[in-house]
Amino acid sequence: MPSPLRAVLAGVVVLVAALPSPAAAQPIAGAYIVTLGEGDPAAAAQRAERRHGAQVDHVYTQALRGYAARMSARAAQEVAGEAGIASVVQDQRVHADAQTLPTGVDRADAELSATAAIDGIDRRVDADVAVLDTGIDLGHADVKVTGGKNCQSGKGYGDGNGHGTHVAGTIAALDNGIGVVGVAPGARLWSVRVLNSAGSGSWSSIICGVDWVTGMHSTIDVANMSLGGTGSDSACTADPLHAAICRSVGTGVTYTVAAGNEADNAANHVPAAFDEVVTVSALADFDGKPGGAGAATCRADADDTFASFSNFGADVDLIAPGVCITSTWKGGGYKTISGTSMAAPHVAGAAALYRARNPAAAPAQVKSALQAAGTTAWSAADDPDGFQERLLAAGGF
Repeated sequence: MPSPLRAVLAGVVVLVAALPSPAAAQPIAGAYIVTLGEGDPAAAAQRAERRHGAQVDHVYTQALRGYAARMSARAAQEVAGEAGIASVVQDQRVHADAQTLPTGVDRADAELSATAAIDGIDRRVDADVAVLDTGIDLGHADVKVTGGKNCQSGKGYGDGNGHGTHVAGTIAALDNGIGVVGVAPGARLWSVRVLNSAGSGSWSSIICGVDWVTGMHSTIDVANMSLGGTGSDSACTADPLHAAICRSVGTGVTYTVAAGNEADNAANHVPAAFDEVVTVSALADFDGKPGGAGAATCRADADDTFASFSNFGADVDLIAPGVCITSTWKGGGYKTISGTSMAAPHVAGAAALYRARNPAAAPAQVKSALQAAGTTAWSAADDPDGFQERLLAAGGF
């Protein structure tokens, strides 16, 4: 979304940034994100409905001041010319960054954390984590959802796909003697449904989620975004998504995000390219231990190496297990899949452990602490950028 293909179409600023897989962007016809330079977002949205026949889907008041609406290209052009309008950006489709899921909690040393206290007794980490994804299974015995928001169609914030439930389990599955355990067992989960049951969504729905999290900044410590689209870094004011995330981070919420699964430079994908977030690449680990002796299971990667699908580059802040990860799934079940979507929630759980012990820590402090605690006990021979990022190590949190 930030500085991908940038074009001006009949006076309407269009930022072309879409899916993480094909290079081609997939704009949503007739859907726009309107950012205000001044004025009341709700009043502006009502004016668009009245004057231009717009159908408003979201009104943003916290991380961004503006709204998302469906309207004709002509109407979007007219809105862009009105006083107080900073930009009108065409909405884009995005998808969950999932591939196929490991023994990551062990490799991240979460079982050594006194805060996690993993011993089969259900004690819960005192932290709040928002999962911006496909929702979370509200009836799953191994994950407990405190509340949430639906920025997609429908009324609830349950999971119609499974991806969000998988992410949530890696973060905070209960230490209750059944199923799996998360990095920060029992941390309070907030289900923010920004992707539909097919695992796709739009920038406007994601901004809706960021907007809601920002309004909850006094409660929510960490937000995980295992999703992305094409784009590049930019100034915080350059586009709506980056503006929203910058504002949200500024309120004290730490964002962990997937680097992406295209075997590409993460600089070409957002939100992975944003400096304000913690961007996570994926490690292939099959036995939960260093040394490279684990036998491959669900994929053919070599143990203790950079996952073949993972994005790389200077924008990556940490690496975490992301291959053959077993976690919770919709319908009360469990599933093993892989992806940087699976790596990022390991870091979200570690960030929750750190915030539980350091409740006043700012996002930059959380990021620094995670990087400082990381190790280089993995083989970077296959890492395309030649730089060995730190491997998540949560045992000291």
